[in-house]
Amino acid sequence: MSAPLATDPVPLLQDLIRIDTTNPPGNESACVTYLEKLLVDAGIEYQVLGPNPERTNLVARIPGRGEAPPLLLHAHSDVVPVTDQQWTHPPFEARIVDGHVWGRGAIDMKGGLAMMLSALFRLIERGERPAGDVVLAVVADEENGSREGAGYLVREHPELFEGIRYAIGEEGGAGIELAGVRFHPIVVAEKRAAWLRLTLRGPGGHGSRLAPPDNPMARLGRILTALSGVRLPRHQMPAADRMLAALAETLPEPLAGHISQLRADTAGDAPPAGIPQAEALQLDSVLRHTVNPTIVRTSDKTNMVPAEITVDVDGRVLPGDFDVADFTAELRALIGDDVPMELLLEGSKVHQDRIVEPEFGAFFDRLESLLREADPDGVPLPMMSPASTDARLFAQLGIRCYGWLPLLLPAGSSYRRMLHCADERVPVDALEFGTRCLTDLLRDYP
Repeated sequence: MSAPLATDPVPLLQDLIRIDTTNPPGNESACVTYLEKLLVDAGIEYQVLGPNPERTNLVARIPGRGEAPPLLLHAHSDVVPVTDQQWTHPPFEARIVDGHVWGRGAIDMKGGLAMMLSALFRLIERGERPAGDVVLAVVADEENGSREGAGYLVREHPELFEGIRYAIGEEGGAGIELAGVRFHPIVVAEKRAAWLRLTLRGPGGHGSRLAPPDNPMARLGRILTALSGVRLPRHQMPAADRMLAALAETLPEPLAGHISQLRADTAGDAPPAGIPQAEALQLDSVLRHTVNPTIVRTSDKTNMVPAEITVDVDGRVLPGDFDVADFTAELRALIGDDVPMELLLEGSKVHQDRIVEPEFGAFFDRLESLLREADPDGVPLPMMSPASTDARLFAQLGIRCYGWLPLLLPAGSSYRRMLHCADERVPVDALEFGTRCLTDLLRDYP
């Protein structure tokens, strides 16, 4: 007698969290091994692929009714580290406390993977088939550039994705609330990474003596001041404009007016006023390239003034025709031309009509209608994300990618701020809400 299918996303998520896939090093193959048993029990065919036996990817295909094109569900199995974070509950024990599953990956994005799997298993348990073939890709390495995950699959095995028209992937899953209005994001465009290393060189020396004014530590202070909290020039994109328009049409005054000013670029060159800080920073981030210093490396000797310091920065480039060169030119205007820059990682550039001009057709309409049916008080929101996901890679194959992991979250919650932070958690009820939405989508999509 075969084992019952994992149709409940909660214990499934608990099992996934307990498999430590912190990247680096990743060890995503442990997660793949766990998933293989679930797929065998469900009678689903799959392949395990990857350039590294410890960091494999899983691709499964579930036959559909042939009434719609194949649909891709993609999810990453790796998570970010918990180093130096203070957690209320251990990050890899997946405890259920106060109606929440606690743990690293609860939202980003093992919770989303659990919902996808449970939705597929529910259809199979009921003897139903999805509208079209569903391809499930569980990939490694999303949190560190995707080279061994989606990047490998798109580069080495594009045939696995032939005929796929649309894809569903992560948004981080957390909703947005403004002025008491609950928004459900549908990501239609996203930025891409441009990670750089800046090298500061100059006269070093003994720590007991006064240092020259152009020593690297003094230059470091000037660089960090120039880059911290900086707002690079504004470039409004079609996807961001549609997002702002939807917000302005829905929100009450005076918030709607502030959003309209931001959309019309009449708010001035300052952070958006009259909007809660977290949301203001989110909106402002999709109107320009962004940069944040994240890592500083120097000598480990207290009594030595270093002769060289490196600063790693996380840059995010707007989609479309912008190149890394456009971004670094704006950066040079802030820090000067005498600082060597090394490109550490560049997110894949996708052709303009695949990301900048998202498709708002029948499939997008179905995503909206499902959200309205499931949560009549909520408002679907076409969204441009300041982050980047594996969607940028699958889009290279001509697939229209959407970030759509519905979660019905408590009013006044701040789950979006938990991504990559301590005490990441997700409500049990929200997982069930998302699983129902995904099940309905798979059963009936255009």
